[in-house]
Amino acid sequence: MTLQEQFGQIDIYVFDQILRGNIAPGMRVLDAGFGGGRNLVYLLREGYEVFGVDASAEAVACVRDMAAVLAPGLPSGNFQVAGIEAMPFPDAFADVVVCNSVLHFARDEAHFDAMVRGLWRALRPGGMLLCRLGSTIGMEFERVGRRLFLLPDGAEWFLVDEAMLKGLTRTLGGELIDPLKTTVVQGHRCMTTWVVRKKLA
Repeated sequence: MTLQEQFGQIDIYVFDQILRGNIAPGMRVLDAGFGGGRNLVYLLREGYEVFGVDASAEAVACVRDMAAVLAPGLPSGNFQVAGIEAMPFPDAFADVVVCNSVLHFARDEAHFDAMVRGLWRALRPGGMLLCRLGSTIGMEFERVGRRLFLLPDGAEWFLVDEAMLKGLTRTLGGELIDPLKTTVVQGHRCMTTWVVRKKLA
């Protein structure tokens, strides 16, 4: 089996957490906004208890088909059509919550806050939240709203900054597992990785 077959197009920051044991067999993993399922291939193949949501019914159908091949024992109902702010899972449901390249599509601050609180609600105490999202860390962008910015390709994204993410971490009752890490895609965008542990009560 090739590495591509084993891991698919996994995000390197998700792969890093697997290598470090922060995502390990026996954990329940929730992928919030999984798109084409790029971060699910390895987890499904290795028998993780995987759940997820996406706002696209087409994406959910594709991931259900993929799961039927890679993890035929996993119920198709583990993957649901839903927004991150209204996920159909109980509180403290998952050991790991992954949200890759979704939060910057928030319409405004209220929507962003609802999505983050939806992610946090589904995470058990002691669990890990891993988000990749657009930020202003490393580049200047034209502001078109309170936190909405115009990207060079014409897209409007909700962008965070270091102070906002650190403040959110404190407000939620979390602690950073890793320092904030930002990749600057020259002349295009900045993507920040925010990895937080939910403190035990």
